[in-house]
Amino acid sequence: MTNALTTEFTGLTFVNPFVLASAPPTESKRKILKAFESGWGGVVTKTIGLHPVENVAGPKTVYQRTSEEKPYVSRTKRPDTVSHSSWNWELISDQPLEQWLPDLKEIKETYPDRMVIASIMAGAGSEEEMDNWRKLATEVVKVGCDALELNLSCPHMDRKDMGANVANDEEIITSILNAVKQVVDVPIWVKLTPSTATLVDAAAAAYAAGAASISLCNTFPSLPLMDPETHKFEVEVDGLVTSGGQGGLAILNQALLRVSDINRAFPDKPISGIGGIKGFHEAFNFIVHGAGNLQVCTAAMEEKGSGGVGIKLIQELKDDLTDYLKRKGYNSIEDFRGIARERIVEHSQIRRKSDDYNGGYQKSA
Repeated sequence: MTNALTTEFTGLTFVNPFVLASAPPTESKRKILKAFESGWGGVVTKTIGLHPVENVAGPKTVYQRTSEEKPYVSRTKRPDTVSHSSWNWELISDQPLEQWLPDLKEIKETYPDRMVIASIMAGAGSEEEMDNWRKLATEVVKVGCDALELNLSCPHMDRKDMGANVANDEEIITSILNAVKQVVDVPIWVKLTPSTATLVDAAAAAYAAGAASISLCNTFPSLPLMDPETHKFEVEVDGLVTSGGQGGLAILNQALLRVSDINRAFPDKPISGIGGIKGFHEAFNFIVHGAGNLQVCTAAMEEKGSGGVGIKLIQELKDDLTDYLKRKGYNSIEDFRGIARERIVEHSQIRRKSDDYNGGYQKSA
């Protein structure tokens, strides 16, 4: 049944559908090689750019926990707590393109059967920035990357022409895709920000411009918590904080809704699902809402002794998926992908206690 884990996605063959997302687990050659040795089917590299990167002078990521006895959410370590979420304000890779290129070449030569997706980012609004997108795309594909993921969703950028600040602008999305498609012929995934009301419109623009897949969801813009006794934020620098991204189990339900929105609007288009996958049950839910590829971050980072790449996690995911396919008599995840689609309906289509429901508003006279 091992072959049942093989997944075709955006024209690429993955030995299994589980991929490490663009984040600290994929920030270096050492980690990516360790991830492939552990069994991950692919990686999306930490985002590669051309502008200088300087991270905050303090912790970049914290993990928040909660418990039944003391159910408040806090990064404070205390007995009998479980993972709630991660919070980070980490920027894209501080490793320059020139260092990434030989590393990517070595990774792909060492594991030719694993998929290496290069996450890239530049700005918008000028031909110079379009040239930056073209350069990044050309160089990483030249050394063997199988696909690209365009980072249009990072919530930590001061520049208004980058990341989530682009705010799913359809014109910008189209212009960037057009520029990249001019110079490469590999699948292009587009990672959109989930934090706008125009997500479906943005996905439509991306697909129309040639995107092979939409990746959802990046972390949600958020603030860290303040301690009531000390009046300090649980992560801060010199007493100050700015918005960061929340990930992990806490965003699972929101991420599923965003994936479902895209899948219901474009049932035949690929989606790479991200956001709160900690085990098979979460992965299953992304698949039934249409995801054909599954990206994992926080759960891998949290695993003790794995170096942040989820050595035990990937084995559990593969074993649990294999067992599920065998028990249900499925040949692959395609046998149950998207089965929830027709059961997601408008509020007015949910049966009420009486026939008097009028949509929540008083009918006019």
